Amino acid sequence: MNRFVIADPRLCIGCNTCMAACSEEHKMYGLQTEPRLVVVKNSRDSVPVMCHQCEDAPCAQVCPVNAITHTNDSIQLNESLCVSCKLCGIACPFGAITMNGSKPLHIPANSNTPMALPAPPNKRGISPFLDWYPGIRSIAVKCDLCQFSEQGPACVRACPTHAIMLVDDNQLALASAAKRQNAMDAMDADLMMFSSFAEGSDAQ
Repeated sequence: MNRFVIADPRLCIGCNTCMAACSEEHKMYGLQTEPRLVVVKNSRDSVPVMCHQCEDAPCAQVCPVNAITHTNDSIQLNESLCVSCKLCGIACPFGAITMNGSKPLHIPANSNTPMALPAPPNKRGISPFLDWYPGIRSIAVKCDLCQFSEQGPACVRACPTHAIMLVDDNQLALASAAKRQNAMDAMDADLMMFSSFAEGSDAQ
């Protein structure tokens, strides 16, 4: 089973600390600084939405260059292989894949010459799937569980309310066992209720 990160909306306070930690952690390792999770808020709750590390991941199925693979009990994206086709972002049912710009190191900061017109300004109001900028390559980014770090996902470590957790086989088995116990307890209560109804009917 793939490992995955999940968040409890009852504990999330919408502080965006997880997003900042994710960005800084990947920046230290020379990867895209775009956060791999996004805190979504409504009038009642807030919770970070991130990759579910699907077992039969649709993003991996549509990638034409096999940049997304099943590795180390998770779905990993190799940024160096990405060709910016954006199919993975379209295929993801959770909106957990975004596009982020990356300027190749060999391109000068100002590539304009007297013979060329100035580069047009970047239009920030449009979808990131359509956004572009001269000299910058758009690359898909998704949660990689911070596999490069022995300490595990940065978002889990940084969350001040411990709303985010990393789930593996053992934790899922424990959660399932607890649910079965709750189901059995509820069944006992239901049987007692039905028994009392039956006894009342017999008395009449």
